[in-house]
Amino acid sequence: MNVTFLFILALDFYLLPLLIGDTGSAMLILLFVVPSICFVCSLIYGIKHSFHIIYPAIVAVLFLPTIFIFFNSTAWVYALAYGAIALIGNVIGMIFYKHSNKSAG
Repeated sequence: MNVTFLFILALDFYLLPLLIGDTGSAMLILLFVVPSICFVCSLIYGIKHSFHIIYPAIVAVLFLPTIFIFFNSTAWVYALAYGAIALIGNVIGMIFYKHSNKSAG
């Protein structure tokens, strides 16, 4: 498994919350910026490496410590959401991976 994508997601999960100043910026970051980066990383990962069932689980687990560092216990749902977003991005990326390998072979 390529850790570059997980490193980018770790930066996403652990650095962006430092920019949260008020409720508006928190909602923007948690509901748009973080999920967008998560989806794009997962999509590119799927395109380059195909589907790995463990990838979305690792993404969800990677987010869990941020609940205790930056947020509160109500933020656990974001771990599930980001895992689901990673799953969707990875599956869509896998489709492109398979399509490009059929075209090349």
